[in-house]
Amino acid sequence: MINKGLTVRGAQQHGQRYIPMLLDRLAAGELSTAHLATHTVPLDEAPRAYDMFKEKNDGCVRAVIRPGG
Repeated sequence: MINKGLTVRGAQQHGQRYIPMLLDRLAAGELSTAHLATHTVPLDEAPRAYDMFKEKNDGCVRAVIRPGG
């Protein structure tokens, strides 16, 4: 990034302020997180899930690996 003429900007959010409210809304069912994981696989398929994510096969954006099936 040095000598590339780029400007990088960022921001922080106040987690201590917003996290409790977000957790309450999740618990009440007001917010859905289903769209955050594109694939869910059991633990014994973890290597396949990793490869899907790495190669972006089958539209894999985020794989959730569930222990115990």
